[in-house]
Amino acid sequence: MKLCSIASGSSGNCIFVGSEQTNLLVDAGISAKKIEYGLDRIDIKPDTIQGILITHEHSDHISGLGVMARRYHIPIYATYETAMAFRASKYLGKISDELINYIEPDKTFMINDISIEPFSTSHDAANPVCYTMQVDNNKLGIATDLGKYDDYILSKLGGSDLLLIEANHDINMLMVGKYPYYLKQRILGERGHLSNDSSAELICKLMDKNKHQQIILAHLSKENNYDELAYETVLCELDRLGTLSSDFKLSVARRDAPSDLVMI
Repeated sequence: MKLCSIASGSSGNCIFVGSEQTNLLVDAGISAKKIEYGLDRIDIKPDTIQGILITHEHSDHISGLGVMARRYHIPIYATYETAMAFRASKYLGKISDELINYIEPDKTFMINDISIEPFSTSHDAANPVCYTMQVDNNKLGIATDLGKYDDYILSKLGGSDLLLIEANHDINMLMVGKYPYYLKQRILGERGHLSNDSSAELICKLMDKNKHQQIILAHLSKENNYDELAYETVLCELDRLGTLSSDFKLSVARRDAPSDLVMI
């Protein structure tokens, strides 16, 4: 399996996931032009994308969905509530009924050779999900816009060889920043986003010294975080708890440009 973050941040999110038989996108929250550019960087033709998995209906996850789906006739996978929410959005344009496939949290489905399990999150959206995907014994997990994590989230992401995990904000930067009070409270709340500290705690609980694991920090806020701070926060916590291993690799997804292609 392979993964490339085409863009990941508060201004737009799109992730490519592929296998020998299948090419997928998770979210399409940037322009179709930028998605096409990102795919071209990893030698993937847009007309080979076989599905777009939507996590939720916020604009930074769906803004390019209408154009991509219509231009390349790509099936869309989303919960019923999420689909109803994005179809009500005027700026996406009309999306054909035949392209939309309804999914449910905790119900695994297949797209060719990839087994996909959506799982619920507490984010402030209609019925948001994140995803794990598996081909044979290789498993990857994509988890952003979490708000919080609990035993349920841990059970879904456990055993992953590759994890793309939210590290949205540094709490101190957020609190002294220019955001209005209500927005700070939303971000900090259980229906908001994971801080660097919470992300570090989650990653520590998911570490498995019997696996060669790769972790990608994602969905960083432009105003309330920066790459080096998120990276060092997680690395220091892993080191403090003695969970670092020589088989571990940590990186940060770029906000507005494609990151390196990662293979498992």
